[in-house]
Amino acid sequence: MKRRILVFISMILSCNSTTIYDESLFEKGKGLGALANDEINEASGLEASQINPGLLWTHNDSGDTSRLFLIHENGEDVGEFYLKGVRNRDWEDIAVGPGPVKNENYLYIAEIGDNQAIYEDKYIYRFKEPQAYRSSLIDNYNIIEFRYPDGNRDAECLMIDPLTKDLYIISKRERQVHIYLMSYPQNVDNINELVKLGTLPHLKIIAGDISPDGREIILKTYDEILYWRRNDDESVIEALSRAAINIPYKSEPQGEAMAWKNDGSGFYTLSEEPDDTEAQLYFYKRK
Repeated sequence: MKRRILVFISMILSCNSTTIYDESLFEKGKGLGALANDEINEASGLEASQINPGLLWTHNDSGDTSRLFLIHENGEDVGEFYLKGVRNRDWEDIAVGPGPVKNENYLYIAEIGDNQAIYEDKYIYRFKEPQAYRSSLIDNYNIIEFRYPDGNRDAECLMIDPLTKDLYIISKRERQVHIYLMSYPQNVDNINELVKLGTLPHLKIIAGDISPDGREIILKTYDEILYWRRNDDESVIEALSRAAINIPYKSEPQGEAMAWKNDGSGFYTLSEEPDDTEAQLYFYKRK
């Protein structure tokens, strides 16, 4: 029965190719401030901290050291945190949410970038969210290793469902991107094989986030932001089977990061800095 349900969902996702443009949900993006830390020049992931009010986590993608940046929502620098014994081959996204210990918040760093699709094994690093102004060295973390069921993929979008603790990864380069599931509890001793749930009729999904209450989903391409409202007793996949709502988006140079604000009042976006442009943090406030 489960296999038949997954096949049905896959068909729905593959056929749903429309979006609905709607300006009534969120205000236009408002600049909150330029990033003060010049070392953040290829921001590829963004998450609002759940234990440090008003602060956000971000990181660079390939080529940087294994560090996270903690910034204020006005762009000011707060600090840097390093994962001991880890190499940043191509970190592409970060998620925050529940994990194995009840009432604890966890960060999930996704090493899922693979431009040439040559790496069979991918990794997610999971650890308890650090307090600001504490030790900057993170040496207690889980490594969640996984493989795709249908060949190597390049991806830049990791999401956690706070209601189930399941992880979702959406690929980037297919004309209709693939969506994969890694159910909770994720195995930290052996390689996880993802379950392919279907495809979405969009190209180059580069960021995504599920709201802290689990009720809203946003995905981002280079040119648009897509939004879904999740109904009661509805799974993430069932929500994504409907047409996306296209939210007005303020174009950014190489904008690859996006995150909900903890109180659900809106969401942030952040870009890289191609051609020495200055990255701005933007906020889209709910109307």
